[in-house]
Amino acid sequence: MLNAEVARRRDDAISRGVGMMTQIYADRALNAEVWDIEGNRYIDFAAGIAVVNTGHCHPRVMAAVTEQLGRFTHTCHQVMPYENYIRLAERLNDKVPGDFAKKTIFVTTGAEACENAVKIARIATGRNAVIAFGGGFHGRTFMGMSLTGKVEPYKKGFGAMMPDVFHVPFPMAPHGISTKDAMAGIEKLFKSDLDPARVAAIVFEPVQGEGGFYPAPADLVKGIRALCDKHGIVMIADEVQTGFARTGHLFAMEAYGVAADLTTMAKGLAGGLPLAAVTGRAELMDAANPGGLGGTYAGNPLGIAAAHAVLDVIEDEDLCARANELGSRLKQRLEAIRATTPEIIDIRGPGFMVAVEFANPGTQEPDAGFTARVRMEAQKRGLILLTCGVYGNVVRFLAPITIPDAHFAEGLDILEASVAAARQG
Repeated sequence: MLNAEVARRRDDAISRGVGMMTQIYADRALNAEVWDIEGNRYIDFAAGIAVVNTGHCHPRVMAAVTEQLGRFTHTCHQVMPYENYIRLAERLNDKVPGDFAKKTIFVTTGAEACENAVKIARIATGRNAVIAFGGGFHGRTFMGMSLTGKVEPYKKGFGAMMPDVFHVPFPMAPHGISTKDAMAGIEKLFKSDLDPARVAAIVFEPVQGEGGFYPAPADLVKGIRALCDKHGIVMIADEVQTGFARTGHLFAMEAYGVAADLTTMAKGLAGGLPLAAVTGRAELMDAANPGGLGGTYAGNPLGIAAAHAVLDVIEDEDLCARANELGSRLKQRLEAIRATTPEIIDIRGPGFMVAVEFANPGTQEPDAGFTARVRMEAQKRGLILLTCGVYGNVVRFLAPITIPDAHFAEGLDILEASVAAARQG
């Protein structure tokens, strides 16, 4: 088979609405390497969008799933529960930041986790309104789209969004938006449009994912915490993309010195299997009536088994320290590239959740075209990169944290050559 042949079949069979970053059809993968159906090898700096933080086919994750396959694949926890589901909830209750009693629910996707966090906040507070941030991404369901602060491609053409969702600016230093601007946006809402006594939750990402890998400044996070405490609002940290060692901590919120009331997670939780969760204050998590939360596939036994293995690998292989080490090396290389690349206007991100932003050197306008050329030049050379950002001018780096040093160095060499090629036009 050829990639082009399968691509033609794909066009005939799959909805146009399912976007495609590449036309590379995967055949097999191991750690940070992927081989396509034509036998071409790629170094993976995408990790399925921060999903396989522990690498493709980590042997301990594969062994855990294989062992569970031999027992059962599905009973629906609401019908016939299983102990490892409860044990994983206990582990997350212990590991999610916050010095208070916690409880957990499992669902299937990050969007579901965000939906359920809003449901929990609403029933616990008896309020409706939710505040989110421009540039944020929280899923493609209607509540997920409504919370998301980006119209194209997520909201365009889908009609009216959910009511009582309000957006304020998110700090983006390269674009002149500060924490002061963000907090002023919330205060302006409270003055002109929204009684804070009607607000159920404020939702934010500690590092924006699709929005451009902008880390939330510490004073913003602490300001949100203070506002929530003052007005009885639930603080929701969306850690779907930041979770599970990516930022140098198991959860990004560990770096801020304050805790969210509810934390959503998915992606890296189960090493490639679909599993998501909401963990939060026990009294909030218990607000819903039995049957109000859950789902047929929620907490699937295979995903639960994989998640236990992922947490073990993160701890035993010290992947939080590894993320900080790799991120530091990546930033050093990007700074070296910047010395000859005036298109680079910013290098940022905690741990191994790093991004580089490009702009036109003359106008300083965001340069999505140059960014796309970098991605395509890298792909031609065997390196998979992802772009993001409100302006499409950011490359985000999400290689598995388990990537071998030799493959990481190879990927960085390809990156440097790709930036140089993109500059030549």
